[in-house]
Amino acid sequence: MNTFFSRTAIATLLIAGCAHLACADGLESLEVFVKTAKSGRADFTQTVTSPSKEGQVAKPRSSTGSFEFQRPNRFKFSYKKPFEQLIVADGQTLWLYDVDLNQVTTRKQGAVLGSTPAALIASAPDLKALQADFTLQAEPEKDGLQWVLATPKSKDGQLQSIRVGFRGVDLAALEIQDSFGQRSVLSFTHVQTNLAQGADNFQFKPPAGADVIRQ
Repeated sequence: MNTFFSRTAIATLLIAGCAHLACADGLESLEVFVKTAKSGRADFTQTVTSPSKEGQVAKPRSSTGSFEFQRPNRFKFSYKKPFEQLIVADGQTLWLYDVDLNQVTTRKQGAVLGSTPAALIASAPDLKALQADFTLQAEPEKDGLQWVLATPKSKDGQLQSIRVGFRGVDLAALEIQDSFGQRSVLSFTHVQTNLAQGADNFQFKPPAGADVIRQ
């Protein structure tokens, strides 16, 4: 992602080429995705693996749900199984709702999203904005996907690295490694982009009786 194609004609050429063939590398796939996918929806399966402790191999934990976004700065992760949770960014506030606990946590969106996976795939308006927060590097093709390694420039957070996988110009996978050795892999299916979505789709109102914690 060190190369920033600013001409519409080049982006169009990339899209046409990737429609039938694999893109040259993940940087070009990310370039096209960020520039052309202004909104979208997908289903996901997430697998989280914690580091082994005292010779014991940790059992992976899986969850499923759906993901929606609208550039810039609006997205929603709806976890369905095994527990219902909702993460919504409305452009100003980041809402985290735990259905079982009936608890809502809110944070100022601008203070927490800079070097996050959500910023990488859904919030940033263009590649230049991503390069302000991440060092981007194309990686070899693997499992039929084109990959990009994104390393946060800030060393203050818990995020160590993110790998983004594309199938052509479609988002296919996200691999997240944190500084504690925990690995989270999201696999996306039924990806649709540039859907008609209203801003109210990314609004959240705490349910009656919910415990609201503001951070």
